Amino acid sequence: MTPPTASALADDTGAAAIAGGARPAIHLQGLRKVYNGTPAVDRIDLEIPAGEFFGLLGPNGAGKTTTLRMLLGLTPIGAGSVRVLGMDMPKQEREIRARLGVVPQFDTLDPDFTVEENLLTYASYFGLSGPALTRRIEELLELANLQTRRRARIDTLSGGMKRRLTLARALINGPEVVILDEPTTGLDPQARHHLWRQLRRLRERGVTLVLTTHYMEEAEELCDRVAIIDAGRIVACDSPQALIAAHVEPWVISLSAASAHRFIADPATLPARMLEIADSWLIYTADPVAVRAELESAGLPHSTRAANLEDVFLRLTGHDLRE
Repeated sequence: MTPPTASALADDTGAAAIAGGARPAIHLQGLRKVYNGTPAVDRIDLEIPAGEFFGLLGPNGAGKTTTLRMLLGLTPIGAGSVRVLGMDMPKQEREIRARLGVVPQFDTLDPDFTVEENLLTYASYFGLSGPALTRRIEELLELANLQTRRRARIDTLSGGMKRRLTLARALINGPEVVILDEPTTGLDPQARHHLWRQLRRLRERGVTLVLTTHYMEEAEELCDRVAIIDAGRIVACDSPQALIAAHVEPWVISLSAASAHRFIADPATLPARMLEIADSWLIYTADPVAVRAELESAGLPHSTRAANLEDVFLRLTGHDLRE
């Protein structure tokens, strides 16, 4: 019998999520966690429908990691409630974990095992074995494009291969919800786009995906909706396009700091909002023609682009560097 293809894997993985109907895959209500008197997560309410690709964005220390850790049962819930696939965390933690997949920020692959042995070992945690597991591993190796590296040791893999294997491992149990914690950090553009393609395939088959990332382009490209979290609270939540339309001007003109200071001397002459980022200035405007005319008359080099999710992020969370 011919083993199922990678697309068949996606069908199987997403079937349970689709069967869930209108029930939200994840429901957080009044979620709160306090450390040393300071809220790390401050009364978050969030509902993620089954089958949605959802992004959770925020600067360092905003509360993203604490939120995910409570969602996964890795950190005790301070207050409020977490429901995943209709089950309560932590009361039904074992049942929830059996239906989740997790791609951690850092690879936790066993360096002493081969690619295939890593999948086999992880499968044993879910009690998987026999012909069904053999087929599953073949499907996952195809999905990750690692068929020819099945016997390779982990230290011989590139960064992109390791991330693809980590994703394949997270899918070994056919999860209905997959949590992705900065899955493409450190990858080159080719590897990043390959991983995006695999995530889209899962989304198309009804798997619920929750992504954290510092790449705003990634969230804008992949996510149906994103929530921006800062100081433990959600400050905005909508589709990337809706957030851009609601929070920033449609056009952005960038120029060097030296050029920008000539306008700062008389800002009233420039019908736009300006923001300093490192050694550059960004001019936000609904009328780029008028702004460009001012710059061109002064002989100042500049570039123009459409506003994006990064501009929303900067406006809502500030632009100071956070460690």
